[in-house]
Amino acid sequence: MKVLLTPYSPSWPSDFAAEKLFLQEHISLPVKIQHIGSTSVVNLCAKPIIDILIGVDDESQLDIPVPEIQELGYQYISRYEDVMPYRRFFTKEKNSVRTHQIHMVTYKSTFWIRHLQFRDYLRTHSEIAEEYAALKRQLAEQDWESVNDYADAKTDFIRRIEAAAKNLDIEQY
Repeated sequence: MKVLLTPYSPSWPSDFAAEKLFLQEHISLPVKIQHIGSTSVVNLCAKPIIDILIGVDDESQLDIPVPEIQELGYQYISRYEDVMPYRRFFTKEKNSVRTHQIHMVTYKSTFWIRHLQFRDYLRTHSEIAEEYAALKRQLAEQDWESVNDYADAKTDFIRRIEAAAKNLDIEQY
């Protein structure tokens, strides 16, 4: 399978903002919601899927919003919880095409911090964002067994940037 990358769309931030508001109106717990992934970085090519990071205060709260999020049209994908028991994952589709993904974790967990630091590093280092885009375009030309194999092929680059971004202050989130 090929991975479809599209050029950056100026609508992605507003698409995220609308979905964030929608989620905040329907999730009963107090949560933090952030836009992550390539669609959150201006001028970065991406699979056109809005990645949403939801933070809850405590791991004991992770299962509480699951039914609420499902009622909003998201599919709850539990199969990754064997590997990542600290994360709840959801997808949303329109016309059989994935449009949104939610990663729900505890606020300020390692998962939360590293995703925001990676995003912010790309936002503030355009040359690194372009290097990432070039890698993504190169990998997208290959045939993959699954999208997870494509994601795995980016891991070394991502880990290198996460190490460089480790000291970014994300306290404002």
